[in-house]
Amino acid sequence: MSPDQSVLDQATELIANARCAIVMTGAGFSVASGIPDFRSPGGIWSKYDPEKVASIRALQSDPETVWKFLLELVRLTHKFGPNTAHNALAKLEAAGIFKAVITQNIDGFHQRAGSANVVEFHGNCSHFFCSECFVEFEADKVIKAENSDLPLKCLKCSGTVRPDLVFWGEKIPPEAYKRAFELADQSDLVIVAGTSGEVVPASLIPPRIKNNGGKIIEINKITSAYSSMSDVFIEGQVEDVFPELVRKLLK
Repeated sequence: MSPDQSVLDQATELIANARCAIVMTGAGFSVASGIPDFRSPGGIWSKYDPEKVASIRALQSDPETVWKFLLELVRLTHKFGPNTAHNALAKLEAAGIFKAVITQNIDGFHQRAGSANVVEFHGNCSHFFCSECFVEFEADKVIKAENSDLPLKCLKCSGTVRPDLVFWGEKIPPEAYKRAFELADQSDLVIVAGTSGEVVPASLIPPRIKNNGGKIIEINKITSAYSSMSDVFIEGQVEDVFPELVRKLLK
């Protein structure tokens, strides 16, 4: 279904008149790339218990089970890549339309598409290090790992290797948290795209911008926690909407 053109025109006007616009993306942004989201029906958390495969407690108590799950995610991000939404957003950022992207995604697709100013709020599964001595672990060795190699161990101290992402039960990296909320306080417009708004503290960013007098544009297939506060709601898929924004804003 094509996005409603009158609603797109409203969004385009808000974006064009914004002093400082940013974009906040969630798992829905990468679904068209082949990466399943987490919370929708049929999503990752309908198949796995996050406490058993994605918590810091599970990594410490049952690293083999956690690594079987992680290896599936890593292979997906290695197999697939940016979609038309990532590419369009990178063009809009390069043109100065958007100042930055705050993403909850861990796939690195924004950077691969060419976005330069990306805050990875929940880290990424592209970089790996030892949870004991913090020495880096080669990503190529993760990609080539077999189930019999799991859990992956540090070559120096035999500690459990982990990706540079935020597990359940861990705090957001201080630098990412600081940058994200600094951007929120500078911005007068945020596009919320492909995120349900259920995960704290990332979910606090759009309301903060709204409370500071800014505007919210939401792009989602269904309504979310942000819909009641959004100034413009674009019903649709990000891979359809963002190329349309490029067409309208980069004439």
